Amino acid sequence: MRPGKPLMSGTLNGMPVLGLPGNPVAALVCGMVFVLPALHKLMGRPVADTLQTQPALLGADVEENDQRQDFLRATLHTDEEGRLFATPFGLQGSGQLNSLAHSQALIVRAPHASAQKAGTPCRILHLP
Repeated sequence: MRPGKPLMSGTLNGMPVLGLPGNPVAALVCGMVFVLPALHKLMGRPVADTLQTQPALLGADVEENDQRQDFLRATLHTDEEGRLFATPFGLQGSGQLNSLAHSQALIVRAPHASAQKAGTPCRILHLP
């Protein structure tokens, strides 16, 4: 996944352990994808088998994806017809804290996704 490496998981003396990346953007994404569900499970709460995403439309073109699942930082807006658009930031480097500070959601892109035009349906994960 991108951002999100290196990530470590395992057990230490029977205790579950998660090691997050040191980069703040990667740590936040891994926290949402792995830590929150783990905490829910440890508290005895139900945990979904997949990410709880919502539908939206792309607010800008996106390039094809490589072998990793991408989580693109994006802003959200609703048009006059009530349609939700997610517009990714141009710079998606994991050191881009400014874009993280202004993001409202992550666009979730599957590995090997083809390039997509603005207006294409996508899935988003709301940021806290």
